[in-house]
Amino acid sequence: MSPKGSSMPSQKSVIWAYLLWLVGGIFGLHHFYLRRDRHAFVWWTTLGGFGIGWLGEVFRIPRYVRDANEDPKYMQDLVNRILRNKKPPFSMNRFTGMLMVGYTWGQMMMWAVPPIEVWNINLRYLNFLIPLVASLGVWTVGNIGREQGSLKWPLVAAYITYPIRYFIYDETVWFTLMVLAAALVFDTFSKEWRRKPRKQYHCVKRAAVLGMCACLYLSLWCSYLYFYGTITDSEGDEIPVYEALHHFFTSPWWLDVKQCLIDTYYYAQHHGWYEVWKQIIELSDPHGEQNAYKVLGLGPDASQQEITSTWRRLSRENHPDKVKDDHQRRAAQERFMEIQEAYEILSNSKHRRSRRNKKDNSEPFTKSHSM
Repeated sequence: MSPKGSSMPSQKSVIWAYLLWLVGGIFGLHHFYLRRDRHAFVWWTTLGGFGIGWLGEVFRIPRYVRDANEDPKYMQDLVNRILRNKKPPFSMNRFTGMLMVGYTWGQMMMWAVPPIEVWNINLRYLNFLIPLVASLGVWTVGNIGREQGSLKWPLVAAYITYPIRYFIYDETVWFTLMVLAAALVFDTFSKEWRRKPRKQYHCVKRAAVLGMCACLYLSLWCSYLYFYGTITDSEGDEIPVYEALHHFFTSPWWLDVKQCLIDTYYYAQHHGWYEVWKQIIELSDPHGEQNAYKVLGLGPDASQQEITSTWRRLSRENHPDKVKDDHQRRAAQERFMEIQEAYEILSNSKHRRSRRNKKDNSEPFTKSHSM
């Protein structure tokens, strides 16, 4: 089955396949490892075939590994099946997968179409993409593994049956008929054996392609949540997400934050991002000095003598032994501990700066003598 002169792919491990199936199987991690990218994407969009497919794979993983490794016995069995059957025989698992994935993807496309005008544009015409997305779901499942088929026939079948939605108002009925027609036509006219192995690509390129497909699928979810999702306020009223976001981005709080970000950007343009980082560190008060000054009621310019005298006075005034009531004593004890901690922070900061200044002043003298 593999062309002459082609380099053999790296051998895959059953143990690794089972481990990846266990920790990330519902996202198709083991299928990506086994170079079954279409299968991996289907598992990612349906969370492991709605959980059922993921569980059923516990018995199929050894076969997947033999297929990925092109095991001689497995390949000989495959050749025998191809010789016995002109086209792949009907598989209920694959056919059910085509129905479920085609239905799910098509539903997501339908839900993603905005119900309102966007920038004064009516986007309801995007409903005509529903048969395309549903057909892609059928086609993707049909092209997993050693089978393949053209997208043309399921696409034609889906678009031919799509107009019945205007005669059958039950969404479940007409949607099922459309996906069923696409799957039947694919299985009847498109399905064939994949006689040549897929071209092997670097894992980075494969991950990039899967990432782009994932972004397209997530965009459908984002559109659905934006236009159809609701937020419940404190009074129990439901507000559409797009209205809530519009009001949020016009709220005074966001406008202040936006202006702060703009001012930060302009400040960085003139002084550099390192200076911005220094300002952020200083404002975040990593040593707790600003809060300590606030606890003692002093300003940042207070000397060590002022800090010590204020600490002694506040310690006497808030000493827990002066309070008899248990509840007030507990509050006084917390205040007393807060004063002690503030004094310790400021004293350590003063001593640290004093040592640094002495070190900086001594360095020029040392350098002049060493010359």
